[in-house]
Amino acid sequence: MTAGGAADAHPHHDWRGRSVHLPRWGPADTLGVARGEPFPGSSIPEPGVVMSTIPSERVAETFVEVADTLVDDFDLVDFLTMVTERAAELAGASAAGLMLGDERGQLRFMAASHESARLLELLQLEGGQGPCLECFRLGRPVSHDDLASAADVWPLFSAEAVRLGFHSVQAFPLRHHVTVVGALNTFGPEAHRLDPERIRVVQALADLATIGILQERAIRHGELLAEQLQHALNSRVTIEQAKGALAHIRSIDTDAAFNLMRNHARQNHKRLVDVALAVLEEPTGIPELTKR
Repeated sequence: MTAGGAADAHPHHDWRGRSVHLPRWGPADTLGVARGEPFPGSSIPEPGVVMSTIPSERVAETFVEVADTLVDDFDLVDFLTMVTERAAELAGASAAGLMLGDERGQLRFMAASHESARLLELLQLEGGQGPCLECFRLGRPVSHDDLASAADVWPLFSAEAVRLGFHSVQAFPLRHHVTVVGALNTFGPEAHRLDPERIRVVQALADLATIGILQERAIRHGELLAEQLQHALNSRVTIEQAKGALAHIRSIDTDAAFNLMRNHARQNHKRLVDVALAVLEEPTGIPELTKR
């Protein structure tokens, strides 16, 4: 696939609300993003088998934390945000972002560890190009070692990534066996290839997150995955609106506003979306959060 082909692609990636069977793809599995080989200049790294640079204790703590979150009534948006934070840490990256498919088969932004990662995820959707879309399309990891030289691969994405201070990217599929439901991006501050050990660990984290998404559907509702994801997407819209409103009220940036809402929700045993609704509908009712 050429860079030109990517630029002409539909801004959302279609998975038609069903499992993706690799390696073959049907012609109806995408809206305007052709199936084929990776974009020129990108790489599919081989997973490593040796643990050497990440402390084993930190890896264990991370996976216990993720597993602990997977209770019957866990908050999906908060869970996925935590996954991006841990993915960035384990990858040695500056930030990470995550996208899932909605009920219409389009990739949508769901979570990010930092506002800059959110902007890059949205840019990929709007421009129809980027590592997250390619990773989802192929169902396997995709990377670029030096985004300053990636103009022929993802011209819009690479230019904005470099402007924001990111110089390398690694995308991981959210998959369980042959089912691919989204993709996780990590953004590095330097031009370099992520080492095989970190690729292996972060992919395992992405796989566990996927199990959590599928498990939540089966335990709580027995609904279709697309319906469960749509509920989370609606929550995400509410949270984004509340984040902006709280940032304006408190005269802080949106990252700080999100962290305030998230901490308030945890401390008061509330869902993040319920706190967001309170900020939007009755901010005076939660002065400990909205008071300057």
